[in-house]
Order: sequence, then C-alpha cells, then structure tokens
Amino acid sequence: MEWFTDPNFWLTRMLFQRGLAVLYCVAFIGSALQFRGLIGQRGLLPVPCFTARVPFRRAPSIFQLHYSDRFFASVAWTGAAGSAAVAAGAADLVPLWAAMAMWALLWVLYLSIVNVGQTWYGFMWEYLLLEAGFLAVFFGNDDVAPPVLVRWLMVWLLFRLEFGAGLIKLRGDRCWRDLTCLYYHHETQPMPGPLSWFFHHLPRPVHRVEVAANHVAQLVVPFALFTPQPVASIAAGLVITTQLWLVASGNFAWLNWLTIMLALSAIGGSPVTHALGLPAPPRFAAAPAWFESSVVAMAALVVVLSYWPARNLLSRSQVMNASFTPLHLVNTYGAFGSVGRTRYELIAEGTAETQITEGTVWKEYAFKGKPGNPRRLPPQVAPYHLRLDWLMWFAALSPLYAAAWFPALLLALLENNPAVLRLLRRNPFPGSPPVFVRIRLYEFHFTSWSELRATGAWWNRTLVGEFVPPVAKREELSLH
Repeated sequence: MEWFTDPNFWLTRMLFQRGLAVLYCVAFIGSALQFRGLIGQRGLLPVPCFTARVPFRRAPSIFQLHYSDRFFASVAWTGAAGSAAVAAGAADLVPLWAAMAMWALLWVLYLSIVNVGQTWYGFMWEYLLLEAGFLAVFFGNDDVAPPVLVRWLMVWLLFRLEFGAGLIKLRGDRCWRDLTCLYYHHETQPMPGPLSWFFHHLPRPVHRVEVAANHVAQLVVPFALFTPQPVASIAAGLVITTQLWLVASGNFAWLNWLTIMLALSAIGGSPVTHALGLPAPPRFAAAPAWFESSVVAMAALVVVLSYWPARNLLSRSQVMNASFTPLHLVNTYGAFGSVGRTRYELIAEGTAETQITEGTVWKEYAFKGKPGNPRRLPPQVAPYHLRLDWLMWFAALSPLYAAAWFPALLLALLENNPAVLRLLRRNPFPGSPPVFVRIRLYEFHFTSWSELRATGAWWNRTLVGEFVPPVAKREELSLH
C-alpha cells in the first residue's frame, strides 16, 4: 500500500528512535542504581511486599513471577545494555522482525519495573516513556519506510501531552490565568537546576511573557501539528523551543527531552526536506504484509483506548497523569495544575548523643539533588531522575505523600542501611549509626543578587518546626 509509508520522514524517525533509546538507557541505569534502597529487599517499599498484595492482572510484571535483588539488577542492566545497542544503531542492522523484538523487549522490561515501582515510579514521564516505547515497536527500521499511521499516533501522543498540560493549567491555579505563576514556580518547583535562580530573578514582565508563551505553546500550537507541511514542522519547532527553555530552567527527568523526541516525529515531508537541504530518502523495500497488518491492528487498539484520555481532556474534572490500563498504552498527562507560593524542604539530622539536651550537636544528611545547604548551587540532574529527592519535595507539602515510606526511611537512617544511604550524597555517620534522628521543616527562598554576592548563598532558609521529633530505633516510628 503506497499510502502506508512515507519515506520523507526517514531522518526524523532515525533521530526519534536513537533519542528514545538513549532515554530508555538513562531510565534503566537510574533503576539499576537506585532500586535497592527504594524497592529492593531491604528498601523502603520492598517489591515482595507489593507483589504479595497486588495481583498480576493489576500490575503485570515479570517480577510477579520471581523477585530477588540480583534478578532485578540483571533486568535493569539488560535493559540498559539493550537500549544502548539500539541507540548505537543495532536495530537497523537486523531484520525488521528482530528490530521489533528489540523494542518490545525494552518495553516489557521497563513496564515490569514501573508496575512494581509503586510511588517511586508514579511520575508522568514513566507513563510517557512506556507509551512512546510501545509505538516505537511498530515504527520499523531501515528495512521499511516510516509507517504513516505510527507517525500520526506519535503526533496524537504529543498533542495529548501538550494540550492536556495546557488545559490543566487553565482550569487550575488562578495564577496561570492572570499570568503570575512564574513569579513563584522557578523557586518552588520540585528540583531546581543551576539556572533556576537566574530564571527566578528575571523581571516580572518577562515572567508574564513566559506564562503567555506557554499558553500559546500548549493550547494553540498543538492543533497545528495536524496541519500540512511545512506548518506542522514549524509547530513542532515551537514545541522543541519551549521544551529547551524548560530544560534550562529546571530538572524534570527525561520529560522535556522525550517531548522533543516526539516533536521530531512531526518534522519532515518533501517541503521541509527541500527547504532545509536534507538528504534525499533512501530506497526502501515494500513493507511486508504481516508488518502492515500489525501496524493497523495496533493503531486500531490505540484509537479505541484513546476514548478515555479524550474524554478526560474534555472533562471539567480533568485528572493529571493517569493510566487507564495496567499496560500504560494510552495515558493522560498534565503538570502543575497548581503552583506553590512557598518552598518547603525537609532536612534530616542525626546525633550520636544518648541524651537530647539544648546543647545536643545535630549533623545534617545531604541529598544528591534537593536543596539543603544554602551555599550549594542546585545541580543539573535531568535527564537522570533522583526519585527519593523528588518524593521528599512531595512529603514537605503534606505528610500524606510520605505515610507509606517515611517511617522506613527513619529506620534506615537509624540502622545505617547501606542500600538507602547510597541514595544520599553524604552520610554524617559513616562509622556507626546515630542514636537519634529528626526531620525539621524549613522554608526556603532564593537569595537576592546582593545576598549572593555578600554570602555566596543561593538560598535563605528559615526553620518552620519539627516534622518528625527526635526518635531512636527502640521507639515506634510513625509519621504524624
């Protein structure tokens, strides 16, 4: 079928696939390096406890059949090695069926991790990676030209991602409608980056322009993705520009980079190829009938499953970041329906003293990404994802976000649990564990230009109160 493929999108397919494979690799490596402290057998939310109460049909995963830390590590590192091979072009060196099998393996392995990852894997970029990864199975390799249906499904995914994020803002916090949200967002976002301080100090009129431009990029531009070329490519370019601005201003794991990869799928066609002087497409063989049938069947499945996300977009009670099936095939997305005006941070401290007095010396634990030491410049973390650091931000907003795992974190600190301590940047008790630990709640604000020059501090922090009072291992640990 001549309509089935479009060779003019071969270059954007290659860029999309290689980029997606790199992001898969980052995700698998992050899982391999962090799982023991989060969901391992001595982690904060162990997988065996989860699979004992949640059946396979609700959370399909190979770890429902067997779990050990060694087995999880082998799965994560296999995924990292496989995605690195695909990023290097391995999927274009094998037959079409083998390339599809390679992409399917990556999807199954990461689905298995996400479905037992519990709250640590409840982020929108997990679902987005799985949905994009599922579509990539059917995007073909150098044996065939890019299937038109798959490219349009990727555009549909990008539309839902951007338009859903725009609607949740418009329907949510009033500051999005009066264009003031970025007076606060760069300071209160979950994981500020090294440039966030500078973005925060942009003039307020610039912040208002930022918000207005975001509304255009998320509420207007997505419709242009469905228009003929070269308009669709221009719209995709605007999406990419917006995402690069977000990359510079904060740390959102691989969300922005994956959005850029999806936007690449909308760039191409003969007008764009000629205008940009891109190489002419190579000669492709005709797509096999079995491949065409599998693509059509997959597209029909996505169309059916799109009913629930589409209904959610139209609903006044729109929800953010939800999956409607355990396989996370067609999801709904959105971010920052509300924006905090004040930043709160949890600071963990311990002491080796056996009695608590006014003169007790407390030593502070340091996290890898989240703010703590006021003189430390927020680091560049993305596209890597520090899961514990992110959840600490949520816990500071409300203890309810941490009720399932915070007592286990306190116990891990009191025991010097090596798996959990590897998630931190510095443990002030390397020789023996502390006798008491406590968690204090602070209010954080970026310093001014004059304060930065005078003190070298990026943050001012003010004690709000005790989040968890001093506790010892012999005491019952609870979160109030």
